[in-house]
Amino acid sequence: MIEQADMNNERFTAYYRAQNIIPDDQWDSFMESLRRPLPTTFRITGSREIAHSLGITIKETYVPLLNNVIFEDEVIPPPAQILWYPEGLAWQFNVSKKVLRKSPEFKKFHSFLVHETEVGNISRQEAVSMLPPIFLDVQPHHKVIDMCAAPGSKTAQLLEALHANDTATSTSIPPGLLIANDSDARRSHLLIHQSARLPSPAFMVTNLDASIFPVLRSGTADKRRSVKKTPNQLLFDRILCDVPCSGDGTLRKNIGIWKRWQPMDGNGLHGLQVRILQRAMRMLEPNGRIVYSTCSLNPVENEAVIAAALNSNPEFELVDVSSQLPELIRRPGIATWTPTVNRSIDTSYTSWNAFIETIPEEKRAESKMFETHWPPSNSDSLNLERCMRVYPHIQDTGGFFVAVLERKSNHEPSTSKHAPKRGAEEADITAPETKKPKLEVDTSSHQLDEVPGANMSSTESAGAAEIDTIMDEEEPTAELSQARPTAHAGKIKVSDPSFKEMPYTFVAPEDPALATCIQQLNLTSDFPSSNVLVRNPEGEAVRSFYLTNDLVKSVILNNDYTRLRLMTSGTKVITKQEAGRGMDAQFRILGEGLPVILPYVNPEAIMSADFPTLKILLQTHYPLCASFPEPFKSAIEARRAGSHVVRFPASQSADTTLSRELVFPLWKSKISVALMIDKKAKSALILRLFGEDITIAAREPGTKKRLATTDAVAPNEPNDLEVGDNEKDGDVDEDADADEGDIDTE
Repeated sequence: MIEQADMNNERFTAYYRAQNIIPDDQWDSFMESLRRPLPTTFRITGSREIAHSLGITIKETYVPLLNNVIFEDEVIPPPAQILWYPEGLAWQFNVSKKVLRKSPEFKKFHSFLVHETEVGNISRQEAVSMLPPIFLDVQPHHKVIDMCAAPGSKTAQLLEALHANDTATSTSIPPGLLIANDSDARRSHLLIHQSARLPSPAFMVTNLDASIFPVLRSGTADKRRSVKKTPNQLLFDRILCDVPCSGDGTLRKNIGIWKRWQPMDGNGLHGLQVRILQRAMRMLEPNGRIVYSTCSLNPVENEAVIAAALNSNPEFELVDVSSQLPELIRRPGIATWTPTVNRSIDTSYTSWNAFIETIPEEKRAESKMFETHWPPSNSDSLNLERCMRVYPHIQDTGGFFVAVLERKSNHEPSTSKHAPKRGAEEADITAPETKKPKLEVDTSSHQLDEVPGANMSSTESAGAAEIDTIMDEEEPTAELSQARPTAHAGKIKVSDPSFKEMPYTFVAPEDPALATCIQQLNLTSDFPSSNVLVRNPEGEAVRSFYLTNDLVKSVILNNDYTRLRLMTSGTKVITKQEAGRGMDAQFRILGEGLPVILPYVNPEAIMSADFPTLKILLQTHYPLCASFPEPFKSAIEARRAGSHVVRFPASQSADTTLSRELVFPLWKSKISVALMIDKKAKSALILRLFGEDITIAAREPGTKKRLATTDAVAPNEPNDLEVGDNEKDGDVDEDADADEGDIDTE
C-alpha cells in the first residue's frame, strides 16, 4: 500500500509541467487531488422505468436515512446525484471503508448497493467513464460498435440507449445493432457476462484487434451511402473508440501508477491509437459519429492522435459539444505540446525535424518517435480546442479525455485508403511497424501498464493477417463467399481453424423442436421464429435457443463467424429442462430471457397472483401447490407441469408496497412450484421489498439443512433452479474481474 506521502513521481511532474496542461496557480491543487481516493460513483441501469423507480428509492429512503450521520465525531455527507448525468441516474458518495463497515446507516445502504449491483440494477462505474456513451448519442435504430469494449460498463450504457423503448417488464427488439469488440479473449468473455444484465437480441461480441477490424457485410445494400465501398458492406452510425492508454488519469484508484509511470508508455501506444481511430473512420456511415476517449492526460495519446487522424482523412472534423452537459466542468483541448524523446523527459525538441536530424540517417528507421508525436503545422486549424479534458481537481473526478468526430456534411468523400506512410519527407506519417510486446492489462479500464515502446494491442487475434487482407477489398473473395454459413449448413467451412467457439446456426421456422417449444410455452404467431438460432454446426436444438433481430441475423449469415471471432450473438431465451421420472423433457423460459419473450406470450396464458403469493414464493424454495391461498391455489393446481409465466400487479400490503408490476417465469412440478430467478436476483428483490432476509432458512437456521435435503429430492424440479438461469454454455468466465471495480463487498 502506497502512503500519500509517497505519491510522487519526478518524471510525471517534469513531463506535465512541460506540457502546460494545468495553469501554474492550479498545479498544487491538481497534484493534491491526484493523491486523494476517488469518490464511490455508480449508475442506475436498465429500463428508464426501473431506473427511475430505483432512483426514487435512493432519494426517498436512503438519503434521509444518511443525512446528518456522525461517525467518530465527523459528519458524513449522504449520497448525492452527479449533476451532469442525464435524468439524475448517477450518484456518488465519499466515505471510507471503515464507515461502510461500522456505521449502521451506511452499512444498510452498502448492503442495498451490493445486492442491486449483483443483479445488474446498479453499475459501479467511475464518473468520467460514463461520458463517452452520452456524447455518442445512440438511438435504437443505430448500428453501433464499441471497438475496445472490455470490461463493459460503457457497452452497457450503449445497450441501454439502444433499448430506450424497453418497459419495466419487457425488452424491445431494436432494429439497430451493437457489436462489442475486444482483442483479448478473456476480456471478451467478461463482456458476455456483463451483457447478461441487459439481454439483447441486437448484441454481438467479437474478439479482434480493433486496428484491423475486418469489413462486415449485411444482406442488403444501403442506398443512402455515398462512400464507394463494397456493395453490401456494413457501415456504422456510431463508433466508440475508448482506446488502450497509459491510464495516468486513473491515479486516484490505481495508485501503483505512481511508482511505475514513465512517458514512453504513451509514446509507444500512440501508433496503435491512431490506427484504431483511422480504422473507425473507414467504418463510419455518412453523417455518423465517432467518440474517441482515453483515461490519460498525455497529449501524445489524445490531441496528437486526433490531429494525426484528421490530417489523414480530411472528410472528418471535430464537433463542438461544449453546450452539452453544462453542469460538467471541463477544459478545452490543447494545440501545442512537446513530447519527450526518452525516459529522462527530454522535451527540448520542438519539432520532428529538429529531433530526427540528431539521429544518424542509417538509424532513423529504428526510431520509436514519429512525426505525429509532435503538433502538426496546421494544429491551429484543426479546432483541437473542441476536445474535452476533465481534470481531477475541478469536479472531484478522475482524469479523462473525450473527442467527438463526424464526417463533414459538405465534403466530397475521399477515395484514398488513407494509408499512413513513414519517412521524414512524407505528408502523412503515423504509426511505426506493428510490434507485439507483452502487456499487463488492468480489467478496470483500458489502461495498459509497463509498455515501453509498445504500439500494438496486448493480444493480437489469431488470423489477424488474414483479416487484414480483406479489410478494404471491393468485392468478396471466393474463399469468403464459400465460408459463409447458412441455416442448417451442416459441416461449416472455417477460415480460422484456431477459433474454437461453437458456430451460430439458425433453426428453420418449421423445425419440430422449435414448433414444440412454441406450443409448450404458449407463444403467439408473432414470435420471430425465423430469427432463432442454436450453438452447434448441425442446427439441432440440443439445449438452448437464442433470439436475434433481423440485422444481427443478416451479419451472421453473410460473414464467416471464425473470421469475425464471434463470441456471442443475440440473447439466450429458452432452454430444455430435463424432467423427473415419468415425464418428458420440456422447454422453459429463462429468467434472463423472459423480458424478450414476454411480448410474444399469449396473454391468456399468463397467470395473475397477489402479493401474499409472491411472499410465499420468496420465502420458500419449492412451496407446495396446496400451500397457496385462493384463487392462486386452484389456478396453479389446474395447470400442467412445466414452464409458466406469472404476473404480480403493483399493490400495497401490511408488509410493504409493490410499487410496480413484476413478471416472472415459474416452474411447476407435480406438487410444487418455484420462481425461476437466480439466487442473487431473489435476494435483491427480498431486500428491496422487506429490508431484510425473510426466507424460512434465514429465520430458522436449524431448518436450513433439512430444507436443503427436502429441496434435493423435490420431485420433478428443474435441476438448476435458482442457479442456472444465467448459464451461458461456457461463455461466462467465472473468475472474470468485476466491471470497473464492483461495489466493495468487504
